[in-house]
Amino acid sequence: MPIIRLDNLSKRYPLPDNKKASFLAVDSVSLEIDAGEIFGILGPNGAGKTTTLEMLEGLNDIDGGSASIDGIDVQKNPFAVKKLIGVQLQANEYFDNLSLVELLTLFGALYEREIDALALLDKVNLREKASAKPDNLSGGQKQRFSIACALVNEPKVLFLDEPTTGLDPQAKRNLWDLVRELNGAGMTIVLTTHNMEEAEVLCQRIAIMDHGRIIAQGTPAELIQTHAPEPPAAPLHGNLEDVFLALTGHGLRD
Repeated sequence: MPIIRLDNLSKRYPLPDNKKASFLAVDSVSLEIDAGEIFGILGPNGAGKTTTLEMLEGLNDIDGGSASIDGIDVQKNPFAVKKLIGVQLQANEYFDNLSLVELLTLFGALYEREIDALALLDKVNLREKASAKPDNLSGGQKQRFSIACALVNEPKVLFLDEPTTGLDPQAKRNLWDLVRELNGAGMTIVLTTHNMEEAEVLCQRIAIMDHGRIIAQGTPAELIQTHAPEPPAAPLHGNLEDVFLALTGHGLRD
């Protein structure tokens, strides 16, 4: 059953060299995401995937269409939606003089919740860093702590925006294990990624965006069979990276 619905969702921005003109960063996107699934949104830089997430999260205004989470209209009732979601951003800034436990307690207070900060740190395997400051964490630890912050309000839906960018292979796989664990407990997870292996390993379904539109969606196996069944130098079939190149004609970071 869908927990997230997008109906002709659109966002315009002014052109950099002509402020009187505009372009559609997100162009009439319609999508349904089922409760309890890990759903991936892939696309090259500028495809509109982060803007789409920001509108769902209430961090960016919706210019056209509508979006709802758990039956609540994002535009009409953004504060009610924020109680249902957790958001892990690509970059975070924290109060430098507070420890991880103190920061989690502060975030809990913002949601008017009394939280068990150590239990949250246990969930992301950071208890031993409870008294550390964010600047003293490694890249993978910072990503896991940002997810702990996103879990403070016990969300139904967790948004992850390129969660493993810049991480070493071990830190990346540790974060994958955390995502699987959270999903196994019933949490719906929506992630954007540039990592094809990540999308194929984690996501039950995927939407590929380009130029503000969804150009394909389905399970990883369906996309591979449809768009890259017999790539060169592969004995059985292609992978999601072959699907992406076949659909968009360029690499993820072009």
